Amino acid sequence: MSTKMQVLDHGYVELYDTMGGDLSVVNAARQSFGKASETIQDNEKGLINFLMRERHGTPFEMVVFTINAKVPIFVMREWIRHRIGSFNEYSGRYTKMIEDFYVPAEMNIRTQTGKPGAYKFEPVDTNKAKTVRAAMTVFSRSAWWLYEALLKFGIAKEVARMVLPVNYYTQFTWTVNLRSLLNFISLRSDEAAMHEIRRYSQTIETLISDVVPVSYNAFVKHGRRAP
Repeated sequence: MSTKMQVLDHGYVELYDTMGGDLSVVNAARQSFGKASETIQDNEKGLINFLMRERHGTPFEMVVFTINAKVPIFVMREWIRHRIGSFNEYSGRYTKMIEDFYVPAEMNIRTQTGKPGAYKFEPVDTNKAKTVRAAMTVFSRSAWWLYEALLKFGIAKEVARMVLPVNYYTQFTWTVNLRSLLNFISLRSDEAAMHEIRRYSQTIETLISDVVPVSYNAFVKHGRRAP
């Protein structure tokens, strides 16, 4: 299976592969009693809700997702902090960097006020937003020009890439179990999360809700906390 959804201006999330589903959660839990189910009925739904509510998390680890994503580098730096999973990222040492870069929409050019841990982010006025977007675009294109010039000058890719800002895109593959993925979603879909990673997290929610609808609905019902 493969399902891809666009995120931001040049990014995407692709649900590349899955292993297991709601029935895997049920049968992992019932393994303790030497029992198993063949279909999802009301009893199985009740069990999943019980596991989620009481935060018996291990059965949710039996469902695994492989996700491909294209994200700005600064988003990747936040994403990779979720360490219970396996990452493999596009290599700028061996391959020419991806030419695409991210510039926020006018409504997402924001100002920051407050203290660490209690920041507030508000949009700036339209003229300021247009000025910032124009400046970011010019700078990003200039950085790419320099990057290509260094390559033509015979500089190694691993050195030349140092001139590119963190709004340039990278790609990676992430394999993660459902329990860890729900933890990611509980943090990164939250209103307090950075706008850009929140967009990715919300897209992942849409993709996995079709694969594990009972588990996902239980997650939402019981406060969006990972079990």
